[in-house]
Amino acid sequence: MTALSVNLNKVALLRNSRNIGIPSVVEAARICIAAGAHGITVHPRPDQRHIRIRDVYDLAGLLAEVKPVEYNIEGNPFAEFMALVREVRPTQCTLVPDSPEQQTSDHGWDLVRDGERLRPIIAELQALGIRVSLFLDPEPEQVRLAKAVGADRIELYTEPYAAAFARGEAASQMPRYLAAATLARELGLGLNAGHDLNLDNLPPFIRAIPWVQEVSIGHALIADALKMGLHDTVQAYLRALSAA
Repeated sequence: MTALSVNLNKVALLRNSRNIGIPSVVEAARICIAAGAHGITVHPRPDQRHIRIRDVYDLAGLLAEVKPVEYNIEGNPFAEFMALVREVRPTQCTLVPDSPEQQTSDHGWDLVRDGERLRPIIAELQALGIRVSLFLDPEPEQVRLAKAVGADRIELYTEPYAAAFARGEAASQMPRYLAAATLARELGLGLNAGHDLNLDNLPPFIRAIPWVQEVSIGHALIADALKMGLHDTVQAYLRALSAA
């Protein structure tokens, strides 16, 4: 079954709106793990608008106690990221080409431009025992270059699929994702997916590409938790993945 990694950025965003420490990011992680989540994801940004540096360390302490739950840290390795992951050594680093002013990640790497800059970073992370995933648009050239620069996995950026699904036009996007995912498998790359996946669009995506190894879901999952509660929401996403 495809693994579910819960992104806790939005829990931290709510916590940061008041200076009283609630909701607790660590407690949210505990609930997700108790509900069966396979991993926890955070994406600390330089301005600490949601996940703070202290959260990264606190979650590392929790996850060290609950193996084999995985710890996935996302971020731009060219923006105050590497020192943190060198010390924390998560299970996986998902390298994302976001700039500090971006509201959210909205495109994958251009490996024609950035591949050689990333190559030594990927090698360093792997030497530390960290699996490396590159955030990519579903473009065959980028998938081939991800393999060439040494990545372990790619994470397909799924917002275009999710937007098309909401319009009733998912069929217009799925061939791109299926082609990229098939190429990744042929090249021996692991496959993750994430961004704007939810309980409605997730099952058909996984049915079409059942070898997706992990999905990272935050915004929609936390929004659903306002209605269903966090524990029950995590289990709903696990059921959706299992049914797919």
